Amino acid sequence: MTEGIVEQRLTDGGRPELDLAGAAWQSSSQGAGDVQVAFVEGWIAMRNRRTPEVPALVFTPAEWRGFVLGARDGEFDLT
Repeated sequence: MTEGIVEQRLTDGGRPELDLAGAAWQSSSQGAGDVQVAFVEGWIAMRNRRTPEVPALVFTPAEWRGFVLGARDGEFDLT
């Protein structure tokens, strides 16, 4: 991650404007879900495969790690 992106994140509290047009979107290896992720310029973008025109959610690496670890621990299980 570049310092410029980190500074922008800390200064305005928002996310940088990422160009996701050429992003390499990845789907689950199971092929059953509609969630896709892309790793772009040190950030992680997530979108719904069925509505790619809707803006993607953008996460820092720390936020993404927290999400993945929580999912592995069952934090988001609805049962």
